Amino acid sequence: MTIKKNTGRLILLLYLLLSMLCTISIARATDHYEVVTHPGVSEKTISRSTLRAIFGMRLHEWPDGTAIRIFVMPDDAPLHAIFAKEALNVFPYQLRAAWDRLVFSGTGQAPNTVSSPQEMLAKVASTPGAIGYLTKSRMDGSVNVLQIK
Repeated sequence: MTIKKNTGRLILLLYLLLSMLCTISIARATDHYEVVTHPGVSEKTISRSTLRAIFGMRLHEWPDGTAIRIFVMPDDAPLHAIFAKEALNVFPYQLRAAWDRLVFSGTGQAPNTVSSPQEMLAKVASTPGAIGYLTKSRMDGSVNVLQIK
């Protein structure tokens, strides 16, 4: 009798833990990202194709001639995966393959990788021409938000 009682409690406990983990994952996934730029970048809107060209390392300058400096999260970061899939319509491994081709062929370089949202905010805010992405909850007004159209 005690074994059945303990098994029932264990199942209930596992169910509650699983429910909490799912809730945490959903909360993180719904904290929407924004494409952010250095305050000196005059662009306010950007087309999806231009955004893809920038993060595909095919577009190197803003319309005013300022060099574009790209900052990304690590390949395995959840925010990076969401950004790549939703904003660029590619998988993270496809981005990495394109960047690696540029590096290994000697025709370009990969974007700068930051290790945390705090570092992304600091680098984009302090690097002229910079572009990156952050969740809304991480922004503090030190960067511009680009509208994707």
